[in-house]
Amino acid sequence: MTDRLRATLQRRVDEGTVPGALGLVARGDDVEVVTAGFLDAGRTTPMTRDAIFRIASLTKQVTAAVMMLVEDGRPALDAPVAEWLPEPAEPVVVRTPTSDVDDVVPAVRPITVEDLLSSRAGWGFPSDFSLPAVRALFEVQQDGRAPQAPPDPDTWPAALAKVPLLYQPGAAWLYHTCSDLQGVLIARACGRSLPEFLAERIFEPLGMRDTGFTVPPDRRERFTSLYRVGPAGALELADAPDGD
Repeated sequence: MTDRLRATLQRRVDEGTVPGALGLVARGDDVEVVTAGFLDAGRTTPMTRDAIFRIASLTKQVTAAVMMLVEDGRPALDAPVAEWLPEPAEPVVVRTPTSDVDDVVPAVRPITVEDLLSSRAGWGFPSDFSLPAVRALFEVQQDGRAPQAPPDPDTWPAALAKVPLLYQPGAAWLYHTCSDLQGVLIARACGRSLPEFLAERIFEPLGMRDTGFTVPPDRRERFTSLYRVGPAGALELADAPDGD
């Protein structure tokens, strides 16, 4: 298995898909870790088994830690989120997904905690980004790859509340926005910041020492660079270890 895994990762590096890669396969106590390539496209530092990566949208699974608060007794899954997120307490919904943003009807029921956990609150991204309500959402839902761009979590929900829902609460799964709302809900319900809550309840108990929202300066030599594919098909640096 180790040789096959190494060959698979090395093939991706040789093709130029990624500068480097790290793979892990575990069967009980039998753990195999394989590295290939480099931390950066400049090939200055070989990939290491303790390299630190941006996990991007895998963060969504972690923000579902709102279930820990449900297990603690607050909030309940069927509770309206208005107690903690009063900004969108009375949302409106576009009459049809293709309707203009001023052609709206009232929401038939409040948004619940379960709606946020299942990404069915009514805000989010479908496959068609050209819909008027989705274009309006893009005005307040910044690209997650630019972490310094969004407003603070007490300002953003108020801006979001001015955007009509694309679907009635509970009616359809939509990508992304509900995870951000879960983060705000967690912070308000527990009275601590989201990073503090996740560190105390998940990362520290699991020994996830390198997982968090920032990388300390003394660990950045292990931090991989972020690349995007340029117009010519080659990798272009999008964010260095000392960047956003």
